[in-house]
Amino acid sequence: MTAKLRVKKVYKIFGDRPKEALALLAEGESKESIFQTTSQTVGVQNASFEVDEGQIFVIMGLSGSGKSTMVRMLNGLIRPTSGEILIDGDDVASCSGSKLRDIRRNKIAMVFQHFALFPHRTILENAAYGLKVKGVPAAERNAKALTALEQVGLSSWAHSKPADLSGGMQQRVGLARGLATDPEVLLMDEPFGALDPLIRREMQDELLSLQATLKKTIIFITHDLSEALLLGDKIAIMKDGRIVQIGTAQEIVSNPADDYVAAFVADIDRGRVFTAETVSSEPSVMQLNTDTAGDAVRTMEDQNLNAVYVMDGEEIAGVVTYQQAATADRDSGPSDVHLSDVMQTDYPTTDMDTQLADLYGAASGGLPIAITDADNRLVGVVEPEAVFAQLSVPSETAESDEADASTAPENTELKLEDAR
Repeated sequence: MTAKLRVKKVYKIFGDRPKEALALLAEGESKESIFQTTSQTVGVQNASFEVDEGQIFVIMGLSGSGKSTMVRMLNGLIRPTSGEILIDGDDVASCSGSKLRDIRRNKIAMVFQHFALFPHRTILENAAYGLKVKGVPAAERNAKALTALEQVGLSSWAHSKPADLSGGMQQRVGLARGLATDPEVLLMDEPFGALDPLIRREMQDELLSLQATLKKTIIFITHDLSEALLLGDKIAIMKDGRIVQIGTAQEIVSNPADDYVAAFVADIDRGRVFTAETVSSEPSVMQLNTDTAGDAVRTMEDQNLNAVYVMDGEEIAGVVTYQQAATADRDSGPSDVHLSDVMQTDYPTTDMDTQLADLYGAASGGLPIAITDADNRLVGVVEPEAVFAQLSVPSETAESDEADASTAPENTELKLEDAR
């Protein structure tokens, strides 16, 4: 894929002696000690990452981690002390004021946590505001704003005022305003942080649904790890201005980079992070018209399987267990039993994207779960033990209560004002 945004070795020091702070960072001094000795605040240090076009890239961290400083540098509200921020090759960190205004007008839009709606303007006027700033004629901007409101399900509220809408609906207006300008990059700074949990989850689902169609490049800021894991194609976890790990949700939960990240993921519902694809394996199959119960027994013994799928050409005919095949083969003589006499035609199926939490019931039945594609072809299987193994708590997590409390982050649901 093509990288839409590249961040290269970005630092941000707040204060009038940034070179001194940078020198101390190079010597390995901590953010806290630098502040104590120089009164300079390290906002971001040595941050590098790439965001592919059409990707949701989540930057996650607690209060003071540097995530809000980072997103403000991405659109030029704050200039970095050093480093590059490239959007399609244009360096937001060092470009001229006129070039920065052009990037903001044509490539970037931002959605804020607190909606930032004008109370005296209609919903349509609020959604069209970014287009008005760009100088788009009234008829054109209203048409584009109405399209954006339709995308978020609020076209019927176009002539209402913000006070008439719930918090979740107001946030949808903020999202529509961002979409109306048709930005190439959408920056979302804790957009759902002020919503109650139920509405927040609805907005998360709404964003994923919109992204499936619009395929925008989105940088999403959050303090909530569960939200990050749900939304992010890639996730960057920040601490003390540093990015401590970048990866997919599965990579971060499976292989936390350090004790800090491990403490975050200890209580995560793994069933909502991993999918059938995560634990799938290549299917071993028998052919209905050529193989026998004896063939199935030997295959399962050789591959240490409890059951195997039976195919009629490219279609699934059924599944046969070791007990069924072995009993029939023993009672009727070697390799004499047709698979149709021992297989069962009722079997569990799923697709690659199904979360493991939704497979627990099927796995409890003991049969391998058939993974099928859009044409109902068998493309993999999920063995029950693979589901249970992935859902089980790792031993390191089980011992987390004994870990040094200094390495454990605060509650990921705790909402604090992000420090610089």
